[in-house]
Amino acid sequence: MALPKRKVIIDQDAFGPGGSNLQSILMVLQSPDVEVLGITIESGDGWQKENTAHALRLLELIGRTEVPVVPGATYPLINTEESTRRWEKLHGRLPYKGAWMDAWPDYNTVQRTRYHAPEVLPPLEEGDPVTRPAAETAAAFLVRKVREFPGEITVLAMGPFTNLALAARLDDGFAAHARELVFMGASFSPEVSTIDEFSLQFIHSPRVEFNCRWDPEAASIMLKAGWKKITCVPLDATAATKLTPALAARAGAGDGLAARYFARHPSLGFPMWDEIAAAVMLDPSLVSESLQLAVDIEIDHGASYGATLSWAAGGGPGLGEPDVTVVRRIDVPRLEELFVALLQRR
Repeated sequence: MALPKRKVIIDQDAFGPGGSNLQSILMVLQSPDVEVLGITIESGDGWQKENTAHALRLLELIGRTEVPVVPGATYPLINTEESTRRWEKLHGRLPYKGAWMDAWPDYNTVQRTRYHAPEVLPPLEEGDPVTRPAAETAAAFLVRKVREFPGEITVLAMGPFTNLALAARLDDGFAAHARELVFMGASFSPEVSTIDEFSLQFIHSPRVEFNCRWDPEAASIMLKAGWKKITCVPLDATAATKLTPALAARAGAGDGLAARYFARHPSLGFPMWDEIAAAVMLDPSLVSESLQLAVDIEIDHGASYGATLSWAAGGGPGLGEPDVTVVRRIDVPRLEELFVALLQRR
């Protein structure tokens, strides 16, 4: 008798086309062992409205429009673009600010739409979607689904955590009713091998990571929400990975819809940030080194705003910080094999 599929909700700032955000969604959608109940969207790498359109179009192109795309938070809980720019004048430039990036360094290789307001939806490179997002808000959807399937749902969070914080405040039992949380975020002491606009954000500030820095208050609320189990995939676990042309050629060589989408929109040369979180959720045996730490995010608006705080397990200040499984290293060859196998699956 076949085992029941794992129920998963993907929470993602699904900026695209292609790139780590959407490639990770592809991996989960392609897994034969997973039922994706929905994809909830927030701002981060791009604005929520644009991210929602990219996710809808992805589902159209791979023939998976039965999966609902649920729009969520456009803005962080407290942090703003204006306060971030004031913070930079006091404490130094943040190399990467996602949707707030109004200029890019000369060495940038990411093709992005120009800086624009959150309500603007530029024409999409991959074509505009014709399907519509769900009418429900992301926080309400998250709460409703974990109540519908208590103890069964894995929440895979790979963007900023505003939607999850709102869900936790909407329903005190939200996190406790989920099976587990797997999230891509935080940073401890990543080993940097390449200098680019992304690695610059933690070369001199190794505890700062974008998903947590976009909305630090939401990250702290999410961590303290009362999950049964939390697995953190930080920048440390991603530093040894890279989407090389050779790996992209293998993954995009199939004639299935997912491989064809990926082949049209690969994002070469960057670490496989969200792909690793998806892979760890799908196959925890990929983790080759992990440890237990008590983890929180700094919400004081000083120089360390948004930085990762950690202590030995059980050794925190007792302000609700949970003990978290922190992934330090993964089996990179097996990650690459899983990535190729899932994208080529028809």
